[in-house]
Amino acid sequence: MAANNIFDIAGKHCIVTGGAQGLSRGMAEALLENGCKVVLVDVQKDKLEKVCTEYNAKGYQACAVVGNLADRADINRIFDESMAILGGKLDVLIPAAGIQRRHLPEEFPLEEWDLVLNINLNHVFIMIQKALNIMLKQSTGGKIITIGSMVTWFGGTTVPAYTASKGAVSQLTKSLAVDCAGRGININALCPGYMDTEMCANMTQARKDECSERIPAGRWGTPADMKGPVLFLASSASDYLNGAIIPVDGGYLVK
Repeated sequence: MAANNIFDIAGKHCIVTGGAQGLSRGMAEALLENGCKVVLVDVQKDKLEKVCTEYNAKGYQACAVVGNLADRADINRIFDESMAILGGKLDVLIPAAGIQRRHLPEEFPLEEWDLVLNINLNHVFIMIQKALNIMLKQSTGGKIITIGSMVTWFGGTTVPAYTASKGAVSQLTKSLAVDCAGRGININALCPGYMDTEMCANMTQARKDECSERIPAGRWGTPADMKGPVLFLASSASDYLNGAIIPVDGGYLVK
């Protein structure tokens, strides 16, 4: 395959969870801009449908599936509905939906612990398990891109559930890659650094400035900064990459 074609993903069928906003939307947009048909999944019905309408007005193939990724029964429906839209073919899965809750560990409500783990970890594995049962039957295999975090490498203050879930996603990615690399499935993780999204909207400006000082790139990331890495991992350019945990952090971890 010519080098100028190895990043071509046109015509691929994809699912991106959490696609109504933030990094998930940025990653879905990368796939859409490069000719993929993408099912965007989110619990926010109005926001999701508006996003898909905007993309389709540009000539993209964006389809909305509304559902609650914290509910295992609903995940079954979400996946089945998505596969019906995609005609039974799935090339790329990005189970990117995630939430964060902040409390001191001694005060962390257990119901919120369960919610964070259900969305950030359990939905990821369930969607991957279902995707594997499709991809392993396809001669073309598939690409699965999980979303970790910088807290894969260090602890985060007042976010024990988030840290536990994202660390687990990175380890899960490695384990799944061992089982799937020889069967035509590439599974890798992207670990975003400090990103200017809704998840960080409640941070004080002082804290944002403090974080910015450590970023060699000199700025926070944006959803657009996830597009290149996603294009790489969704394409044939990454066919020999398995179980990689890739920071997308402007150099934060190396300073």
